[in-house]
Amino acid sequence: MKWLGSKRLWFVVVLAGIAAGTTAVVVKRRAAKPAVQWETTPVDRGRIVARVTATGTLSALVTVQVGSQVSGSIQKLFADFNSPVKKGQLIAKIDPRLFQAALENARANYAQAKATLMKDEVQARFNERQSKRQGALVKDKLIAPADFDTAESAAGTSLAQVEADKANVQQARAILHQAEVNMELTNIVSPTDGVVISRNVDVGQTVAASLSAPIIFVIAEDLRKMQVDTSVAEADVGKLTAAMDATFMVDAYPGEKFKGKVRQIRNAAQTVQNVVTYDAVIDVNNLDLKLRPGMTANVNFVFANREDVLRVPNAALRFRPSAELLAALKTPSSGDAMAASNARAESGDRHRPGTSGGSSGGKDEAPNRRSVWVLSGAVPHSTQIKTGTSDGTKTEVVDGALAEGDQVITDGTLTAGAKPPASLLPGAPAPRSGGGPRPF
Repeated sequence: MKWLGSKRLWFVVVLAGIAAGTTAVVVKRRAAKPAVQWETTPVDRGRIVARVTATGTLSALVTVQVGSQVSGSIQKLFADFNSPVKKGQLIAKIDPRLFQAALENARANYAQAKATLMKDEVQARFNERQSKRQGALVKDKLIAPADFDTAESAAGTSLAQVEADKANVQQARAILHQAEVNMELTNIVSPTDGVVISRNVDVGQTVAASLSAPIIFVIAEDLRKMQVDTSVAEADVGKLTAAMDATFMVDAYPGEKFKGKVRQIRNAAQTVQNVVTYDAVIDVNNLDLKLRPGMTANVNFVFANREDVLRVPNAALRFRPSAELLAALKTPSSGDAMAASNARAESGDRHRPGTSGGSSGGKDEAPNRRSVWVLSGAVPHSTQIKTGTSDGTKTEVVDGALAEGDQVITDGTLTAGAKPPASLLPGAPAPRSGGGPRPF
């Protein structure tokens, strides 16, 4: 009986040990983390607005640079910064004393030239009458022919002198007119209605117009109508068209959006540090005069607006699982093993020549055919979709086996301490769908 009791006791101890071991294994398995942690985002529906962004500078629609055509010192200024001016209004005066003296000298020369002409005309008429008298006398042989020739020559010379005097009078008249014009040019007048936005001289300053006309004022014709000259990258210029709506913001009014319309896209390219841009000119109404010339504008051009479309995050389009992630996928069932095998095969396509690893899912994938990874339960699988408009964060799904609410994978990390099964290590043959070993 004592032996029988010892045997029972030993049996109970063994059963308790087995139960404790089983419990520990179950608890350990329940507490174990999956081999791969997936980051997912649900597919949703909403609006996608595609934009082109650029920077530009505000300027008046018409800007006139007012200069001086004559040299001299500024005697007086009649306009200043922000002064409204009218067409023909006197806005500056150049010291006219030198030009007044030149004008008086030209007038004197002109008067002298006219007097000389009058004197020579009188002499010419006298010589002409003298020649006629000598002609009558020579016919009657009362004088020698030489005397007649002398009188006739004097008459001709007088006529020539009259013509020369007439030319001198015209020249003096031209010099006088030039002096009068120069005198008028000492008055700097506004060529248009507008507002002075820049003044470059002060009273007493000398301006020299010998080589080029110095700029005294810059006048904006109408600040209620302005334009924005933007620098659009050559990769985006094909998305813009004339009459396209545009919005922009300026630092002076943060949070306030201003509206405009594209007037033209100029063909002249601008190259700065090997970057090619084109000028897209935007017309802007500035009725409240908030905007000022020279402000920097951050412009948005909307070239596509899609409402209530199926959207997938761009991070999901870029995601491709690494070989380590694929090797860490467990195969609790034959279906999971097949998914892992397909995943490993697709990951290998990223490293083949001719593939665009990271942006397309296959070797010959079209630009608008992309692949995304979807998490169904705990099993990731790849699916092909056709994409449309993108706003840089999300992309429209035009066609494909995606539905609203599907969890698309945006990232995956290997759990610390996880060991991938040997059958899924890189280079190992993938198991068949039946779960048995793959024959060689």
